[in-house]
Amino acid sequence: MFHHVSIGVSDLARAAAFYDAVLGALGHERFMEKPGTMSWRPAGGGPAFWINQREDLTVVPDDGRHVAFAAQSPMQVDAFYETAIVSGAVGDGAPGLRPQYRDTYYGTFVLDPDGHKIEAVYLPLN
Repeated sequence: MFHHVSIGVSDLARAAAFYDAVLGALGHERFMEKPGTMSWRPAGGGPAFWINQREDLTVVPDDGRHVAFAAQSPMQVDAFYETAIVSGAVGDGAPGLRPQYRDTYYGTFVLDPDGHKIEAVYLPLN
């Protein structure tokens, strides 16, 4: 359905280091880089996630938006969370099952260094 998703960041170098770490924990890789912008995607291809430098960035807290990144296992979700916290994120929901979404939904939420809510989720097909 989606070709790509992009968000603004206040410090491109800081955000790039953060997303290299947390998306790397999920097996995603940096895909493309241009002045003021860069992206990641799952290894082997797929929809891209972009960050774009913005001088006057405003992030509205808790407005219902977030980006969920696919994980291949609960262990990747855990690694995403641990890596995010060490890399400057604020926890917004520790890793665990979320039966309110689905019996097998395993996810975690963090706020990135700019305050964007992001999630890692593992959801087996069965």
